[in-house]
Order: sequence, then C-alpha cells, then structure tokens
Amino acid sequence: MDLQEIRRIVELMNEHDLTLFDLSKKDFHLKLKKGPDMDDLRGTLANLAASAPAAAPAAAPAVTAPASQQTPVAEGAEITSPMVGTFYSKPAPDAPSFVDVGTAVSEGQTLCIIEAMKVMNEIKAEKSGTICEVVAEDGRPVQFGDVLFRIK
Repeated sequence: MDLQEIRRIVELMNEHDLTLFDLSKKDFHLKLKKGPDMDDLRGTLANLAASAPAAAPAAAPAVTAPASQQTPVAEGAEITSPMVGTFYSKPAPDAPSFVDVGTAVSEGQTLCIIEAMKVMNEIKAEKSGTICEVVAEDGRPVQFGDVLFRIK
C-alpha cells in the first residue's frame, strides 16, 4: 500500500465522518484512528468517579480565575494536518514562508509542505480567509489532525 492509497483512505474517513479504519492483509496491517479514544475516556472517567468523594459540600463557592489568568479562546477555524510528517512553512530554506499571520489566502492556495516518506506534500487552503495564527513550527514533526494554522 502506498502513500496515495493511505491519503485516499483518510479522505474517505473525513468524507464519511469515520473515526476508525482497520485493514489487515497477509503481511500488512493498517489502523487509522481519528479523535479521542472513547474506550480510554470511559475508563478514565470511571476511575475518576470511583476516586471522587461521595458528596461535595453543597455550599462550596464557585472559584473563577481572574480575567488575566483565563486561557484565551483560540480564534478562527483550524486547518489540521492530513498526515504524519515534517512541517515546512517555506518551499526552500532560503525562500520566504508560504503564509504568515495576516496573509489573505484563497481556496486552493498552498499554505505549507508536509514531508512524509521523502515526498513533499503541498497543503492547500480549503477555504478563503486570513491567517490569524501559525500553530506548527517549521521543521518540526506533526501528527494527523494536529492544528497547523487558524484562519478566519
């Protein structure tokens, strides 16, 4: 099975909202999982419920962090990695980045490159907008589903 076939499977998973794909052949096994593992979450929640006190005090005041300590809400829609590989923000080491914060992009425009198995894969914008955050770091590995950019 080559990279193009795996990419097609990932596209089909996205298209049909599938979270798990498992394929076994004679000497080949491919398992793709997207999103949180519900069995692991159930086990964690069960453990937390078992170790929690029987009853919480009824008059316990709600504690909120001051506005300056609250975590900011991420702005814009996420553009995620469609594969595992190495993120590159520019076409060559001495070239300018494909996009920066504030760059207006149109649908189909190249945003970055992800290198997977010595193949350079261009990641293109699925919609038009303005880049409001570059999340991934140049030259660093990314996983399937990692946020690369935020766009609004």
